[in-house]
Amino acid sequence: MRGHDEQQGAVFSYSNIEERIPQQHPLRAIRGIVDAALRELDLHFEALYAQRGRPSIAPERLLRAMLLQLLYAIRSEELLMEQVDFNQMYRWFVGLGPDEAVWDATVFSKNRERLLAGEVSQRLLEAVLRQAAEGQLLSEEHFTVDGTLIEAWAGRKSFVSKDPPPRQGTGARGRKLLRDTHESKTDPEARLYKKSTAGEAQPSYLGHVLVENRHGLVVAACATQSGNAAEREAALILLQRWGGGKPYRLPITLGADKHYQEEKFIAELRRLGVVPHVAEYKSNDKWPNWLSEEERHHPGFVVSQKKRKLVEKVFGWGKVNSLLRQVKLRGEKKVDWFFRLLATASNLVRMVKLIPAV
Repeated sequence: MRGHDEQQGAVFSYSNIEERIPQQHPLRAIRGIVDAALRELDLHFEALYAQRGRPSIAPERLLRAMLLQLLYAIRSEELLMEQVDFNQMYRWFVGLGPDEAVWDATVFSKNRERLLAGEVSQRLLEAVLRQAAEGQLLSEEHFTVDGTLIEAWAGRKSFVSKDPPPRQGTGARGRKLLRDTHESKTDPEARLYKKSTAGEAQPSYLGHVLVENRHGLVVAACATQSGNAAEREAALILLQRWGGGKPYRLPITLGADKHYQEEKFIAELRRLGVVPHVAEYKSNDKWPNWLSEEERHHPGFVVSQKKRKLVEKVFGWGKVNSLLRQVKLRGEKKVDWFFRLLATASNLVRMVKLIPAV
């Protein structure tokens, strides 16, 4: 018997939104990890908000929505609000009931500014890493560092001469560089830079990650202005952040590509108690190598070089499956905040695959 195509909708629904989410869906496991991390941040949230006045959007819901945006590569806040409105799974993940109104995109963006000022992305990353440590997912001895180019929300034509021009440059012996004489009208902190000889320089920032070599989880991340020495400087900052600002009690290894093969950087690694497993230039190259014979023939050197691909998986996921290819925020501080949140999202995607196997 043919069924009837009735257009009248039901007035009431007695099915809980929780029951509509598939039990094996990855978002269920991610939601559990995120909720546990957010509970650790409760006191920090209390300090960020006033005790009086109209209630704002709950910071927990804001962060879940931003993670959702990264997990599903939703390009704009307008589209994010639209999809949360009609997608019950997105509503459930964010924490909205089936009949609750979705926020206006402008209101959502303005409420997000408070979290940008509170270093919440760094605290969330640390809280998620504590859960990874409890699940014995983190290596304590072997790490890899690398950086990637992040295209800024600005165009090459937006760069104009600075007025007034600087008296002294930031290059060697006060030499003036392009960043000293020109800046973008759209994003003054973005710099024209390229990592390879091919192609043209683009307005950009650099994102840096420190990855542990057991499962490829990001243990520290930051974004900086683009520059030739930025990757080495950021690597030292990330190592000190992960080590608590002190030299490591037991030697750890650090894998890296040839860009990190620099005398002062290698010396600083040794001072921090880090064994440099940095790729070397060929003997016929014009660039010198700074590793000692002991470091060059360390039994873990070859292993560290093979593990470098774990970093590329983080960058690949961020640029292909998320929003890392071009960031829509302007200014180094906001890009840095966004990049740490993306590192957290990358860890969440990886952890839901690892935790059941532990």
